Amino acid sequence: MSPYILLSFVAAYFLLLMMVAYLTSKKSNNESFFIGNRNSNWMLVAFGMIGTSLSGVTFVSVPGGVMANGFAYFQITLGYLLGYITIAYVLLPLYYKLQVTSIYNYLSTRLGVHSYKTGAGFFILSRTLGATARLYLVVNILQHVILDQMHVPFWVTTLIILGMILIYTFEGGVKTIVWTDTLQTVCMLAGLVLCVVFILQKMDLSMGEAVVRLQDKGYSKLFFTDPNSKLFFVKQILAGAFITITMTGMDQEMMQKNISVKTLGDSQKNILTLAVIMLGVILLFLFLGGLLYLYAESNGASLHLITENGKPLEAFAIGDLNVGKDNLFPAMALKFMPQAFTIIFIIALISALFPSADGAITALTSSFCIDLLGIQRREDWSEEKKKKIRQQVHIAFAFVFLIAVLVFKWINQQSMIDVILKIATYTYGPLLGLFTFGILTKRQVKDSLVPIICIAAPLLCYLVDTNQQAIFGKYEIGNELLIINGLITFVLLFIFSSSKKEAHASSHL
Repeated sequence: MSPYILLSFVAAYFLLLMMVAYLTSKKSNNESFFIGNRNSNWMLVAFGMIGTSLSGVTFVSVPGGVMANGFAYFQITLGYLLGYITIAYVLLPLYYKLQVTSIYNYLSTRLGVHSYKTGAGFFILSRTLGATARLYLVVNILQHVILDQMHVPFWVTTLIILGMILIYTFEGGVKTIVWTDTLQTVCMLAGLVLCVVFILQKMDLSMGEAVVRLQDKGYSKLFFTDPNSKLFFVKQILAGAFITITMTGMDQEMMQKNISVKTLGDSQKNILTLAVIMLGVILLFLFLGGLLYLYAESNGASLHLITENGKPLEAFAIGDLNVGKDNLFPAMALKFMPQAFTIIFIIALISALFPSADGAITALTSSFCIDLLGIQRREDWSEEKKKKIRQQVHIAFAFVFLIAVLVFKWINQQSMIDVILKIATYTYGPLLGLFTFGILTKRQVKDSLVPIICIAAPLLCYLVDTNQQAIFGKYEIGNELLIINGLITFVLLFIFSSSKKEAHASSHL
């Protein structure tokens, strides 16, 4: 299909987003941008958060990983359910009780200013790296599919996409994103369902027959029972629970939308609804992944090793194409399916791209302004000045995203979902330790030492990770490294803390 035709559909989709943004950003102010005036509809938030939680990485990498790992990713999704329940009944009541705009205000109330700034700082680092990794994957596909043929450089493509996101989030922020994410989730899920239906029809398979074929190929293995494996179901479920608690419950981007809902009860309904829907959606993504491999094999695909930038990579040979796991879905959609399917794929992919990027830039702007600049506490600043500073920060983060995406392009990783989960284990661990210490204990930490503790914990985790064979033998550490990171942070905080009575007595000496 002509790249110009595909580009016209992308442009039409963006104009639709702009129309929604225009209608929802009227009479917006800083409160609208940061927290949607605490008046968001919980059903819209729940549905829109599906798109934010999944992103383009899920759309491409989860199906791509089925051949190597079967349906192992569903084990993590079961852990997500436990994590969402914890968020609904432990973290959300805490945030609503304190009426926070930034969830890291809790750390200031409970542990101190240094803890507060450290928590916000780790969120900014975590979300910047994670969001730009997701963004890179989708931009790279769009570059290959459309812009390379038009001789547009990769950095220009990234700049244009970030410019689009800036335009429709610039005024409304969360108030706008709640609506645009809902629209984009509809498009993404519709694309997912249509992809599954098309391949089933193309291969003349019923749903039941497809399941049998996947079982025969070993693509649908769900539970892994080897305790030493990274895919051991207990490890995966625990990791999934803690990934959700940290990457959703302790993440300003995700919670910013939740606490924009008017009441705690509605916010809890939102998070529990999201939990149930996610189980079905991830299972459908995995089913699609299995179908894609069956379809690729029916078109003569074969697996072999190639070398790219000096690194050995597993790739599928389909005709004259060599494609890695993250590129299998795009290659099949663009080369072996009808033109109408190509359009559906591109729109669904873009719909997966925008929710993870627009929410991230908005949340990072909010956290930087509220937590680091203290914009809400500056009574000497006018609302107009606060708005101007907020807009400048918003633009600055878009520039940071541009640089980070170009770095990921240079690194050129094979599977971005592995990269994102690895980033999370190192950067969300200190947040897990801080919040857990604050909630489970009544001890008072030495606040000035908290930044050092939260830097030391990931460094110790890195030593454990790189020497795990010497330490644990055959046992492989996977995503549970996040739990280890949080535990190290918790223990260090406990060591450098005292009971409130002791802290009160020392303050009077």
